[in-house]
Amino acid sequence: MRRIPALVAAMFAALLAALLAAPAAQAASWPTVHNGDRGDSVTTVQYLLAAHGYETGADGAFGPGTEDKVKGFQGANGLTPVDGIVGPDTWSKLIVTVRQGDKGDAVKALQVQLNAHGGGLAVDGAFGAGTDSKVRGFQQAKGLNPVDGIVGPATWAALLSGGGSTGGDTGSGNLSQSQAASMLSAAGITWSSSGDCANRDSSSCTSFDGLRRASADGAVALKRAVGSCPLNITGGTETGHASGTYSHGNGYKLDFGMVGCLSSYITGTFTHSGTRGDGAALYTAPSGNIYANEGSHWDVTFMN
Repeated sequence: MRRIPALVAAMFAALLAALLAAPAAQAASWPTVHNGDRGDSVTTVQYLLAAHGYETGADGAFGPGTEDKVKGFQGANGLTPVDGIVGPDTWSKLIVTVRQGDKGDAVKALQVQLNAHGGGLAVDGAFGAGTDSKVRGFQQAKGLNPVDGIVGPATWAALLSGGGSTGGDTGSGNLSQSQAASMLSAAGITWSSSGDCANRDSSSCTSFDGLRRASADGAVALKRAVGSCPLNITGGTETGHASGTYSHGNGYKLDFGMVGCLSSYITGTFTHSGTRGDGAALYTAPSGNIYANEGSHWDVTFMN
């Protein structure tokens, strides 16, 4: 009979140790996101704010508008200080448990994070079989238990602890799918593919995973220059393009659908610089960017 109290004491000690360790582990896994940051974690904050009724543009840029929404959320949920900084306490209130069949901004937030880990999902807010499969694969890869496809606090923490950048990504480097998509979409640029997908490993997709920041900035600058002329990207970093240093795969090139207003802008603004080996007429901008007329689209190499 003496063994029972001893067993109970041991179990209590183990439980107490786990409870004491849990807050530290949880705190260490949540990123801190604040005004001036960019990246997937910012986009995730913005979608989760919208899920709670604090609508803000999901552009991956943490500006004054997002900060105000965070402060409003913190105040409404009794969080202190109300400082607009998203740390562990704010994350714990922001996250929403989602599972297959759910729809909405919280699912978009999840899809952004899965894509930061190579998910290749459309950020459509619909938690279907594809998203469920990616969640289960992530849970298994991270040693989470159970592997059930349900995204609760443990899965959210694991996603965010190794997701996209949150701070300092203001210039060079390569972007994730969601970072690039947010930048391009905010500029009014669309994209399409025969497979209606964004998987870098499929030639039927149009992917931005690994696109150079300079290339994304160049595309945005081009859109500003052509104004109301529609820009639709038909090729990105996905496999199937020619290799080389300044290639699609290395994030230097984007293909734009052929429309008259774009062609008129390119041929009327930039210098005709020759003909490529495959017969494509070349036009070079003062920046060094090269525009090649491939018939069905413009193949643009963003050198700067």
